[in-house]
Amino acid sequence: MRDDDLVIMGFVRGAFGIRGWIKVHADTQHADSLFDYPVWWIGKENDWKPFTFKDGAVQPKNLVAQLQEVDDRDVAEAMRGLKIAVPKAALPPAEEGEYYWSDLIGMDVINGEGVCLGKVVDLMETGASDVLVVTGEHGQSLIPFVAAYVGEINTQLKRITVDWGLDY
Repeated sequence: MRDDDLVIMGFVRGAFGIRGWIKVHADTQHADSLFDYPVWWIGKENDWKPFTFKDGAVQPKNLVAQLQEVDDRDVAEAMRGLKIAVPKAALPPAEEGEYYWSDLIGMDVINGEGVCLGKVVDLMETGASDVLVVTGEHGQSLIPFVAAYVGEINTQLKRITVDWGLDY
């Protein structure tokens, strides 16, 4: 599986118990929605292996999961820090006017004057709104992902038009 075919959903925090369960930090809107995917791809850039989800539970600060291929604490602990991903094709389609963060990362960000502010390198959840993290030759910009600042999102051209100046 190639990096471009996957969406990062979280990472392995470490081992849980002695039977190979793992602790999982989920970067999903609903943490337990990761349990909806029967196969998790675990690894890092260009080095992914499929694991079959067997069982899981929600804990106060994270998830715990049992993978069919892992039955030993040492193996589970060795997975600490690895990313958990699922194929993009397995995700449900986004609602009209909604976007997966993974679809926005890498898009060019252009302001109303036609100046390229850079590319979206990350998004942050702040509570009030999500924020685009844009990096380019003019430095880094943190742009609230709200209608007041974000205009057109063109997924075909991989471009976001914003009402944002270089001096903001």
